[in-house]
Amino acid sequence: MTEHVGFIGLGNMGQPMASNLIEAGYTLKVYNRTPEKAEPLVKRGAKLVSHPQEVAEPGGIVITMLSNDEVVADIVSEETGMLPRLGSGGIHVSMSTLAPATAHQLAEHHQQHGVTYIAAPVFGPPEAAAARKLWIYLSGSQAAKERVQPLMEALGQGVFDFGEEVGAANVVKLAGNFLLGAAIEAMAEAFAFAEKNGIERTKIADTIAHTLFACPAYERYGKLIAQHNHETAYLKLFLGLKDNDLVLQTAAASKTPMPIASMLHDRFISAIAKGRADLDWTALSLGASEDAGLSIKGGE
Repeated sequence: MTEHVGFIGLGNMGQPMASNLIEAGYTLKVYNRTPEKAEPLVKRGAKLVSHPQEVAEPGGIVITMLSNDEVVADIVSEETGMLPRLGSGGIHVSMSTLAPATAHQLAEHHQQHGVTYIAAPVFGPPEAAAARKLWIYLSGSQAAKERVQPLMEALGQGVFDFGEEVGAANVVKLAGNFLLGAAIEAMAEAFAFAEKNGIERTKIADTIAHTLFACPAYERYGKLIAQHNHETAYLKLFLGLKDNDLVLQTAAASKTPMPIASMLHDRFISAIAKGRADLDWTALSLGASEDAGLSIKGGE
């Protein structure tokens, strides 16, 4: 591969994604605040660097998979020097879940250095990332999207283009996460309702997931919610709150009432107050069982 590719952020999602790029034949420079997480990639040929600036090659491509808006802004701040090094013709592909407003701010900042910013948030858990089964949403410059298309195809099972408005893909990602949060709450209430009326919650979860709502969200999350199994954090609950807050901020800016999102905010705050911030975000569902006076069996 002739592209110079840098990858920043080697967490639960970033590490398998970077691994798939190596598998596809790309030579990577990688950076992570915890260098030890890069060791499996280094063994496969990636070059670990000690500073964000060093992942960039002039005119190359840098992919980031980071936890929030602030971390992404820090990585591309003037202090890191990454954007001047990337320079004219360079592309930054941000695959994090960010606010659309942040995407606009970042795009303007990148333009000052001749760098094109693309939003490319994803749907899918870490095992989907490992299996190249992510769904990827793109928005930004058409020419830049065409250039990064082969990389996106190496990372996912499908790429959806939402045009040149750079924050568009982030709007879609936030809408999707809102729907998932609402589904978690809906299942939590439905399963508590069933349990209070003598129905085994795992049985109704299995039935619903194979009939009315035969889809990945209800199949995957329904089982975790029914079993009160939230120890393995695919998306930590505090990050779910972050995404829900981005939904509410974007809704307020566009004058869009979202009463369910407001209710979810309170569920998230309650769960965090009870010490569940680092559990999977399906632990949001425990509130419905507690409100119904049900004992919570299984792991939290």
